[in-house]
Amino acid sequence: MARSRKTRKRKMTKARYFDYSMLAVLIFLICFGLVMLYSTSSYSALVTYGDSMHYFKRQLIFCVMGLIVIYVVAKIDYHIYIKWAKPLYLVSVFLMMLVKTPLGKEVNGAKRWIQLPFDQQFQPAEVAKIAIILFIPVLICKMGKEIKTLGGIAKILAWGAFSAACVLFLTDNLSTAIIVMGITCIMVFVVHPKTAPFIVLFTAGMGVILVAVQILGRVLVTSENFRMRRILVWLAPEDHAAEGGYQIMQALYAIGSGGFFGKGLGNSAQKMIIPEVQNDMILSIICEELGVFGAILVLVLFGMLLYRLLFIAQNAPDIYGSLIVTGIFAHIALQVILNVAVVINLIPTTGITLPFISYGGTSILFLTIEMGIALGVSRKIKFED
Repeated sequence: MARSRKTRKRKMTKARYFDYSMLAVLIFLICFGLVMLYSTSSYSALVTYGDSMHYFKRQLIFCVMGLIVIYVVAKIDYHIYIKWAKPLYLVSVFLMMLVKTPLGKEVNGAKRWIQLPFDQQFQPAEVAKIAIILFIPVLICKMGKEIKTLGGIAKILAWGAFSAACVLFLTDNLSTAIIVMGITCIMVFVVHPKTAPFIVLFTAGMGVILVAVQILGRVLVTSENFRMRRILVWLAPEDHAAEGGYQIMQALYAIGSGGFFGKGLGNSAQKMIIPEVQNDMILSIICEELGVFGAILVLVLFGMLLYRLLFIAQNAPDIYGSLIVTGIFAHIALQVILNVAVVINLIPTTGITLPFISYGGTSILFLTIEMGIALGVSRKIKFED
């Protein structure tokens, strides 16, 4: 009897955890995204393709595939990624190089995709995000105490900067390059014992950016560089409506006309006007149809998802698992912050989408891979009874 009690106690202390709360939040977020995507894109899909459910059906297929991916990836022992992290990093660079070949496809003036069979497109910059999330923790773990030194930090940042540079110069995607570099910096910040230097650098950097923006806004009025023009549009969208300010102005009108509870699902007027509204500007239609309440709901859902990722990172059985989930946390947080900031015109337009809600099959698949990895880490968490 005593022996059986000891055995039972030992089994209880070794019981593994699985974050069903995070899975529930994720499923709810995906379903909410599908509803809003249909409401947002039905008019433009009807005009363009003659089928109001064109975007919805394509997104639904990728969402179902994504849920299957989560189930499969969550069962994989995340330690296997240690062996394959560097090859994946190199593969991501190679795939981005293919964008400059005849395989690259230009969409809406940007050449960021690789053409696949059956009229499908693939954005290799999405691979770079996962590659950084898996590879930087490997470097940090191998580096050990060297990460506390200036040389160690420089080595880690160099790998992140190289990947970000490839994203920027090979796929011409500034927003994703910022996210890739941001993920690297956040991981270094998490493992470094001192906080003050990072706060000083961040504050100084923001100050430099603000001053530079004001100077550029006055000096580069005649610039032909499209990124410089975006800054001008951001500073005075009403004066540059024909050069890109039209989209952000209509988005702001949509947000303002929604009030607190919105006009009602499907009753948006601006979705018939805003170009490519189902992509990076979908939050503006959420605000118009569901009001400030809808925007708060979206942010609460993302807050819950980030909280669950933070919980997994804090309780992961080892530093590698913790850093992987930290990287996923950083990716989701940065992408949500950048998208919201663009929609309310806090920063220039970047083309960054709202995770799990904006239209995009490649984005959904790679986001669900990340969620599967995070759930795989959660399976290794053990709690004592």
